[in-house]
Amino acid sequence: MRQRLRGVGGRIRRDGMAVVELTLAATVAWVLAALVIGHPDPFFAPTAALVVLGEARGRRVRQTVEVLLGVAAGVLVAELLVYALGPGTDTILLVVLLTTGLMVAIGASTTLVVQAAVSAMYLVAVAAPSGTLMPFRFVDALIGGAVALAASQLLVARDPLAPLVREARQSFADLAELLDELDGALARCDETAARAALDRARRLDDCVDRLHTAVRATGETLRFRVRRRRHLGQVREVEATTRQLDYAVRNVRVLTRAGVTLTRLHTRTPPELGDAIRALATAVRAAGEAMATDLTGRDADRHVARADEAAMAAVRVAGRLLGSDPSLPVTMIVGQIRATAIDLLRGVGRDDVAVLERVDEALGVGPAQPASQRSDSA
Repeated sequence: MRQRLRGVGGRIRRDGMAVVELTLAATVAWVLAALVIGHPDPFFAPTAALVVLGEARGRRVRQTVEVLLGVAAGVLVAELLVYALGPGTDTILLVVLLTTGLMVAIGASTTLVVQAAVSAMYLVAVAAPSGTLMPFRFVDALIGGAVALAASQLLVARDPLAPLVREARQSFADLAELLDELDGALARCDETAARAALDRARRLDDCVDRLHTAVRATGETLRFRVRRRRHLGQVREVEATTRQLDYAVRNVRVLTRAGVTLTRLHTRTPPELGDAIRALATAVRAAGEAMATDLTGRDADRHVARADEAAMAAVRVAGRLLGSDPSLPVTMIVGQIRATAIDLLRGVGRDDVAVLERVDEALGVGPAQPASQRSDSA
């Protein structure tokens, strides 16, 4: 129960501003459409605002265009059919069929297809035309989309990099906390706790997705601000680091699965394994701080050096286990520690070739492979 409450609190802290943003944008869109335009039923103004804000940041401009096109197409089809056939079940069937068919035929996205169909059905079932073509719905969608874009930009007006910095720290912190959780499970030989860590590892893709979304959102925000565009290079570097984080998350998931197998054997976990996992967690946290401080313009070299030192320490400690004929799960964990360390070091800007040579030397497995035989994820 305590863990669930912590999870609820974390979601509120992370997404609370999104709730405020959605509420204010929908309300402002309704007020503008009702008072400025004078539309007595400005349904599509808050609807468009919610749809645009519901789309991931970084794609809102495109989403606004899709909403506008969807409303316009839906209204046009509905108006023509209602004029020809009048409201009724047959009209609804034809409206939905023709609207969705038209959108699919032109290669529209699912969002555009649904928005067009909803717009058309609303006109047929709720607000049938009264004799003249009325552009209110299209204008409402335009107002809602504009309000949504303005709301999304106002939240980051003072510091557009802040959401990305926060998400970078959180993403790496989530990965480090998973390693801590697995370390505790292995130390107690607790299969239940190890399985819980594996469940958490399977959800870690979400943190990578959130970081990707934050990168897109920040890039979009900076393009709106001429004076801030110099930071676009930093955002592109973060995008490259995010790919390495994605590899690291996959490696840690395999590592955790091997940890579950090890606890199932009910054998004592070598203490060196715990030392290596804790060092790897330290490296993960330092890599996150390196990314965050680099974005904020502070000295990131100290965190890069700490990440390098901790990652290499994790590999050296894990490598000692290979000389004692370890069990298969331990060998698998050692391999994933190596792979994760490589991805972290690449993520903080270390040279690919040098990283492979240093890591394999620390692991004690002989010289590195030729460059032509190395894979991206090592």
